Amino acid sequence: MEIRVLRYFVAVAEVKTISGAAKRLHLSQPTLSRQISDLETETGSRLFIRGSREITLTDKGRYLLKRANAIIALVDKTEQNLQTDQTVISGSLDIGAGESRGMQRIMDLVAQLQQDYPAVTVHLHSGDAAAIEAQLADGRLDFGVIMGRRQLKQYGALKLPEVDRWGIIMPKAAPLAQQKFIAPNDLVGLPLMVSEQALQRDLFQDWWRNVANQITITGTYNLIFNATLMVTNGGSYVLGFANLVNTDTESPLTFRPLKPELAEPITVVWSKEQPLSPVAQVFLKRLEANLG
Repeated sequence: MEIRVLRYFVAVAEVKTISGAAKRLHLSQPTLSRQISDLETETGSRLFIRGSREITLTDKGRYLLKRANAIIALVDKTEQNLQTDQTVISGSLDIGAGESRGMQRIMDLVAQLQQDYPAVTVHLHSGDAAAIEAQLADGRLDFGVIMGRRQLKQYGALKLPEVDRWGIIMPKAAPLAQQKFIAPNDLVGLPLMVSEQALQRDLFQDWWRNVANQITITGTYNLIFNATLMVTNGGSYVLGFANLVNTDTESPLTFRPLKPELAEPITVVWSKEQPLSPVAQVFLKRLEANLG
């Protein structure tokens, strides 16, 4: 399976017509059609359903598209880093992270790095810890920023001094907003949205204490911004991290921390199995100096 043909396949999947993809790729339609047909023969799978106006992916085609994008990204990153003049720091830096206040420190370092080395490009990838670990393992990421307590023996790791504190995001007009802190009993009977990853880890099980069976979880979220739209329209309260949502004087929302406090450590990790590129090495040295 050649990278060139995978690029052809991705183009057809995105454009949804052979003619449009051929134009984008500067190929003739018969040539592109033959390449796609040969790819289907090679994989032993039907990848497209050919319609009268456009073609769509089969289930196996969607699987291949996801893998092809990952493979192409890794190849491009590898080629870019190998072709870089090592006397000049350049290349791409890929960082994966969830939503966290600890990212401000990382972004400050990235901004300074790009100011000093304008040829460096930075790619930010959002995702939970499981997705970040998978991308670190296959080399798509240089670094991951992971929130929470996890087994990190297989990684190089630096713990940030910041922590993410859990609390409740609610309308300022809510009666609960009159309190400085939120205790488990305060949430009984309220509609509550919770981080999907935290719920899977049973993170709040001890915190709920004796009212766990009285907590009403009406939904989960991966990105807190989308969840807060439910708060704005009065549909729910959100259990999330501090400092991620606008709660200034103009915002209809406010945040109240949990009591007893519940906080998560923030750790920058990288694979011990994958050698770091020159730009990744510079970033790591700067992060170590910053934390030191």
